[in-house]
Amino acid sequence: MSEEINEDELSKQFREYSVAEFFKRNRQMLGYTGKIRSLTTIVHEAVTNSLDSAEDARILPNINVEIKELPDGHFKLVMEDNGTGVPKKDVGKAFGKLLAGTKFHVLRQKRGQQGLGISYAVLFAQLTTGKPAHIKTGINHKVYECDITIDVKSNQPLITDEKEYSENFKGVRIEMEVSEVGYNRSEYGVYEYLRRTAIANPHAQITLTEPNGEIVLFPRASTVLPKVSEKVLPHPLGLTTADLIEMAHSSSARKIGSFFQNEFSRFSGDKVKELNDLNKEIDFNKTPASLTWAEAEAIVKSIQQLKWIAPETSVLIPIGEAQLVKALKSILKPEEMKVVERKPKVYRGGIPFAVEAAIAYGGESGGLVGGSRKLEVLRYANSTPLLFDAGNCAISEAVKGIDWSRYDLGKIEEMPITIFVNFVSVYVPFTGTSKLAVSPEEEIISEIKLALMESARSIGIYLHTLQHAQDEEERRSIFMRYIGEVAECIQDLTGNDSDKIKKKLEIIAKERTAIAEEGDKIEDDLGEEEGDEDEEE
Repeated sequence: MSEEINEDELSKQFREYSVAEFFKRNRQMLGYTGKIRSLTTIVHEAVTNSLDSAEDARILPNINVEIKELPDGHFKLVMEDNGTGVPKKDVGKAFGKLLAGTKFHVLRQKRGQQGLGISYAVLFAQLTTGKPAHIKTGINHKVYECDITIDVKSNQPLITDEKEYSENFKGVRIEMEVSEVGYNRSEYGVYEYLRRTAIANPHAQITLTEPNGEIVLFPRASTVLPKVSEKVLPHPLGLTTADLIEMAHSSSARKIGSFFQNEFSRFSGDKVKELNDLNKEIDFNKTPASLTWAEAEAIVKSIQQLKWIAPETSVLIPIGEAQLVKALKSILKPEEMKVVERKPKVYRGGIPFAVEAAIAYGGESGGLVGGSRKLEVLRYANSTPLLFDAGNCAISEAVKGIDWSRYDLGKIEEMPITIFVNFVSVYVPFTGTSKLAVSPEEEIISEIKLALMESARSIGIYLHTLQHAQDEEERRSIFMRYIGEVAECIQDLTGNDSDKIKKKLEIIAKERTAIAEEGDKIEDDLGEEEGDEDEEE
């Protein structure tokens, strides 16, 4: 016979954990795996905040990152910007409380979305060295400084050594000492992260001071600021039952009908009537807070049956062709490149997105591998580099899914080529909390492939032109190599002057090779037209 279960003893085993405690034990979920990646993740969190802050204030960003290796093997990080700064009353929440921020609850194009980033970097410093992060923030010549740690059990900031004074300082400066990190110039390191950030943010100037004292400047390539990102209401077609219940139960609207019109895009009074006609058993005059799960599920199914105006796409802010050209020329200095900006599309029925892509050839394009340059793929989401987790990313899937041989790029892995892709959306479907890969959804992969194929055609034509020039020179060299001997033989046979004969033969050789060139060009043009037709199909 089994023993009786002691309920009191069982109950004692249960306890509530804070989000800080959870991520303390699961740091890998936020990208803190390995020494190089952990250091890059910290810099990433600070830099994305700096870029957003400066753009919100309509300021051209100046970002400084300084990394020092200390005698005990620890690293000191100093990250400073010229953005808006953080009000004193919000410093604790911004840097010392996980899942507290200004971005998660608003549907708006932003680099970060979760409110975990910089506060976890502060916690990481605390967990690896036992030391607080030092924050300096300046607004309107008023400066506030403090040290911050996080109470892990309560997920609350602990602020000490506060100072307030006047100084001509604007922005935020973060200093922290960390361990369990490393620095190098690998493809996953801080240098590479900042290089890629500079490419996608040509309006920013970024300075890196490396542990060896070398100062690297990624200069501003443009003084044109991106448009201000706008808040957008959710589109009905992107709605799930859980979303509807959550929004309805927190709404202050008096009626379900007004709730739909006020809190969703493209939801007119006529659409409310159509929806009500499909769900007559539901009282659309009752409060949204009284909506049941069954009713919400029925409404979501009915929404899928109606015809809707497409979501608003003007809220999307791509880098832009002109800006991207400037950035690629500044950083990569390519021989040839092609930038493509696709028209906005929709995924999951109601979320707008856009893809911009580029392929650069030659110059400093491609990644250095053993002294030679080979293919590199630069992945971005809202102009933020995605250095890690490439395997399960929509961008990687699209690159793998293209038949590059159709564009004379069959050996693309061995060529000095940089592929650039930026996914732009008010909601990026990341595959995990570390936000390093875009979910491989069908609509997204398709758009990326179309953008890359258009770029590839242009690069393929350029490479073919180079090959033609080389072939033409080879043909001419063959003729020219023997013209002198032929001229002398003809002189022996006819008695005519060999120099005159040689000049006539040179003219004939040039004409003949030009005719051959023109024939090849016609064949190429026909082949290109056939390729375009295949892609449209």
